[in-house]
Amino acid sequence: MAKNKKHKKDKTFATFNKSNLKKAILGELYKQPNKTFNYKQIAAMLNIQDPENRKLVFLVLEELTESENLESVQRGKYKLKSRAGSICGIVELQPQGFGYVISEEIGQPVLVSQRNLNHAMDGDKVKVALYARHKKQLIEGEVTEILERAKTTFVGTISRSRNFAFFIPSGKVGFDLFIPLEKLKDAKDGQKAIAEITEWPTRAKNPFGQIIEVLGDAGSNETEMHAILAEYNLPIRFPEKVLKTAEKIPMEIPSDEIARRRDFRSVTTFTIDPHDAKDFDDALSLQKLDNGFWEVGIHIADVSYYVTPNSILDDEALERATSVYLVDRVVPMLPEKLSNGVCSLRPNEDKLCFSAVFQLDDQAKVHHQWFGRTVIHSDRRFTYEEAQTIIETGEGDLKNEVLQLHDLAVKLRKQRFSKGSLSFDRIEVKFNLDEDGKPLSVYFKEAKESNQLVEEFMLLANKKVAEFIGNPPDKKEAKTFVYRIHDKPDPDKLANFNNFIHKFGYGIQLNSPASISKSMNNLMENVRGKNEQNVIETLAVRTMAKAVYSTRNIGHYGLSFEYYTHFTSPIRRYPDVMVHRLLERYLDGGRSANAQKYEELCKHSSDMENRAANAERASVKYKQVEFMQDKIGQQFAGVISGVTDWGIYVELENKCEGMVPLHQLDDDFYIFDEKNYCITGRHSNVSYTIGDEVEVEILRANLEKKQLDFTLIRRLQNGK
Repeated sequence: MAKNKKHKKDKTFATFNKSNLKKAILGELYKQPNKTFNYKQIAAMLNIQDPENRKLVFLVLEELTESENLESVQRGKYKLKSRAGSICGIVELQPQGFGYVISEEIGQPVLVSQRNLNHAMDGDKVKVALYARHKKQLIEGEVTEILERAKTTFVGTISRSRNFAFFIPSGKVGFDLFIPLEKLKDAKDGQKAIAEITEWPTRAKNPFGQIIEVLGDAGSNETEMHAILAEYNLPIRFPEKVLKTAEKIPMEIPSDEIARRRDFRSVTTFTIDPHDAKDFDDALSLQKLDNGFWEVGIHIADVSYYVTPNSILDDEALERATSVYLVDRVVPMLPEKLSNGVCSLRPNEDKLCFSAVFQLDDQAKVHHQWFGRTVIHSDRRFTYEEAQTIIETGEGDLKNEVLQLHDLAVKLRKQRFSKGSLSFDRIEVKFNLDEDGKPLSVYFKEAKESNQLVEEFMLLANKKVAEFIGNPPDKKEAKTFVYRIHDKPDPDKLANFNNFIHKFGYGIQLNSPASISKSMNNLMENVRGKNEQNVIETLAVRTMAKAVYSTRNIGHYGLSFEYYTHFTSPIRRYPDVMVHRLLERYLDGGRSANAQKYEELCKHSSDMENRAANAERASVKYKQVEFMQDKIGQQFAGVISGVTDWGIYVELENKCEGMVPLHQLDDDFYIFDEKNYCITGRHSNVSYTIGDEVEVEILRANLEKKQLDFTLIRRLQNGK
């Protein structure tokens, strides 16, 4: 009982994040569904008095109106939109076949049995009729209408017989497609393909479909990477007309265009990128001014000069919204002629840029800023490794410039953390592949000081551009802009996380957002190099919201920036192209852009970014399973990285993760405890908790499902 009291006390920082504020507002309005309220009345109902959260109430009301949960009866007054016993939400299909519908309208998932899904699939937006229920029981319902399909095409494997074929989709689909032979496109048994549904009769268990494209033989690297892209509805190749349009763009820069720009070609300038990079988005310049300040130029490829609104290239870039980084390839947002050629800031070539130029003193304080279009000439292309060698040894090309920028970056970084910016170490899993794409070994990449040098100046540019528009120096009303926003963490998740780390002797302060940031950074410092580091860092990240794009600024919690945007990577991110266009428009004295149009573009960009991230993770997972498939029967040490009601996830030292199915643990009946990240035996009271070290044996490596199955051998010494 004492722990519960402590748990409640920890949550005394009554700041809402956007997600739980939506639930709280809808919860209050459901109590009085026929009444109309303004934002001040709703804030009072929730006992919200501070200006920051009152502003968030107004923003959330606008979003709930857009999503049709509320209706605006008159300007500034809101009412619950009547749905007569139904809600709208997104289907989350479960492995057992039933689904949950997640809706902003109520504070808990709605259970929908398999027969009541009525052909709804994972990710679909649906309307659900709610059943009457007894108090405290799970809410149940039935899908009455599919409002929006998450997927219209599917990736899977052909199972062909003499007179017909079935198409077995990958992932959480829950049905096979019946394919008539004339619609097979000559696909062979066992091959991977892309299919679409052509018809789904109401009473039929399986839909009818047709093959759109045959990807090739299962197990081939090219086939599998294309299958991952197709599974997430990401493009595999550029349309021919897009490539032809890109090829027509000249490499030469018109002299009259150079004359219109600020010329940095005589200032020492260089790029720092990964050794295998070909698209150089950003360059840094440095010179000492007569006034004693350091002038740092952050020069960003001027994609918007070449990719004009509503052109063929722009339509394609907008649709893609982002480059996708799979294990063995980059699927670029822009054709290679642009991404690796015309726009790329290659050394010893004149290039057009959009730049943020700052004058800093020796303590890295900004005294003057300038934004505008420039022309540059990069003197040197550094890899991160080359720049790191200069930082560590003090020797090498342009050593004075690199070391001075490093010195300023260290001070910028210190300032940022002192103001509450969060610090999470990022470890990337990489593979050494042979010429056929087969993984030979696994290795890890950690960010070093050369990465941090570039990162700090990109953060500075992104922050200052966002402030310039969102909090203008002339104090005029802020104009429509694209922000990168990051919501505050969910208080319940943080409280659960805090209870968990108490077992390791750690804790975080939850009285305010600032104290959370400071104590979280202290925690990350204290766990560095210890056995529990990976688990605690992973769980800490899971408490955080996802960063997204929006015209409605709520700040960036993780960076502790009141204003933040993405300005620095327009070759690989469409939001940065939008930011360049809006910045140019406002620098030229233009009027505020249409907020609704840009909000829709922000949502699309966020969705595509999420899709690309899922595809990237899937490609890593595939290679991990492929790497482990010749190790069946071997035993490895690992750490429990996740616990669910169907199994224990274990991460090995090489970062490969697999699952021990719960039904394998036949020594007791185990109960899943979500709040404490563990399962506990009903009779023995033996528990398995995230962070426990265990030994497992590789049981199966299923490439089709990208899944490793383990057998639990024993708990290692530090286990409880």
